[in-house]
Amino acid sequence: MQPKPKPSKGKPKLVSGRSKHGGGGARPQRPKFQRPAVSSASAAPRKVLAQIPVRDTQPIAAAAAAVEEESNDLIYGRHTLLAALESDRALNRIWVVSHLRYDAKFTTLLDQAKRKGTVIDEVDNKRLDFITEQARHQGIAAQVASYDYLDLPDLITQAKAATDSPVIVALDSMTDPHNLGAIIRTAEALGAQGIVIPQRRAVGITSAVAKVAAGALESIAVARVVNLNQALEQLKESGFWIYGLAPNAKESLHKMTLSGPIVLVVGAEGEGLSLLTQRHCDVLVSIPLQGKTASLNASVAGGMALYEIFRQRWIHRVHHV
Repeated sequence: MQPKPKPSKGKPKLVSGRSKHGGGGARPQRPKFQRPAVSSASAAPRKVLAQIPVRDTQPIAAAAAAVEEESNDLIYGRHTLLAALESDRALNRIWVVSHLRYDAKFTTLLDQAKRKGTVIDEVDNKRLDFITEQARHQGIAAQVASYDYLDLPDLITQAKAATDSPVIVALDSMTDPHNLGAIIRTAEALGAQGIVIPQRRAVGITSAVAKVAAGALESIAVARVVNLNQALEQLKESGFWIYGLAPNAKESLHKMTLSGPIVLVVGAEGEGLSLLTQRHCDVLVSIPLQGKTASLNASVAGGMALYEIFRQRWIHRVHHV
């Protein structure tokens, strides 16, 4: 196979007008055998990229331990449990207060789960407080096996089967479960086809994530990969354009033509995208801010970017009806 030449410095070429996927504005032109240089990265960081070690250096044993910790995890809350029961998710045990056990919204679903082998325990609120460590359980909690992550190739196939222009969100070393849960909820609500998270130095799908996601996990697939940057290259080969969110990027998100298969990469809290991950993005984009606040919360920035992607697509559909 012919080796790809190194990406050139500076901005990628922009093609004015509308791409074959539709939409307005400008979109960087990606040569057949060459990725465009990241548009908002200066020449200085580019020169030292080769010297930056890969951050995925956590021992495999530690990563395995993190996965083990997520086994037999708890989910709780009425909306979360309703979504889990309606989606037929495997639940080992359910603890529920008596008035919810026979509530019209729950009783049929709980009976169905019981027939499939789930243990149903009627308990009081004090017992649930102890089980959930004083969490806001709303009278119901369940023990589940470890989250069933999807393999990346299967996620790609599933996303492309759902639409010609799928959107996948990739998260770079996000450690806050509330941010992860919020992004999953927003991504599912806006119609994204999947989430990609790294195995190491990042939070997985835990009870806290499921609680914040408020049932969205039952409707959107999550792939967990050993190396995020290798996963981004695999997504490129499958036809996806990789857009990385970076506060200092020169290209504004709303000026890009966000059409076709897209991967939106959101960085970690505080650190943002690593320089190595920036290198694997086709384009870096920013969200223009007007106030004195220099940056946005990771889940807020991800939500705003996702909305812009789907806003452009809604407008395109309306104009082509």
